[in-house]
Amino acid sequence: MTGNGRGPTGPSIDDVRLTRRDFARGGLAAGLLWAAPGQAQQRAPTAESPMGPFYPIERPAESDADLTRVAGRSERAQGTIIELRGRVLDMNGRPISGATVELWQANAAGRYAHPADPATAALDPNFQGYASVASDAQGDWRIITVKPGGYGSPIGHRPPHIHFDIRGRRHRNVAQLYFPEEAGNAADTLYRALGDQAASSVAARDAANPNLYRWDVVMMEG
Repeated sequence: MTGNGRGPTGPSIDDVRLTRRDFARGGLAAGLLWAAPGQAQQRAPTAESPMGPFYPIERPAESDADLTRVAGRSERAQGTIIELRGRVLDMNGRPISGATVELWQANAAGRYAHPADPATAALDPNFQGYASVASDAQGDWRIITVKPGGYGSPIGHRPPHIHFDIRGRRHRNVAQLYFPEEAGNAADTLYRALGDQAASSVAARDAANPNLYRWDVVMMEG
């Protein structure tokens, strides 16, 4: 199976992700774990996806929460600037503090800053493309970035998405965030593979601010 549709991924990564996703889909089909009478029902973990072939080989010099600015450059990244806010939670809805939230994505033209990306679109020297932040005491995290462009791939057109690797206290979740306004999500091979868990990979767009998205990640903890 391909990762994000433009090259092979390591089989160990994809096999682990698919196995855990299949487990979650079978055991948590209704989106909730079984709970004894009088106990609160638990949340299902966020759907996992393949890591893809464009995880950075070399980390950029900067990995802060604002991907739209690069030190030493006066211009901002091209494209629509968006804000992503979310929380890292366990299956009981409790915040996970100190979780590592790592993300990487294509630029506004649909190209990754990765030597294996065959895309011909130009790189953006003002776009960081990668971030690694930690959730705070309330489990909150926040980043500023640009909405990534979609692109063609051997498995069909890939809609805009952002890759995440979230590491909690005991578990790890590799996921892809999708945007709710993209009609192309429904036709995407990897999105469809999520089945009834797909909704957990879609961010919520703020009604008052269309450039603000919220996405909580539920870890297999709790």
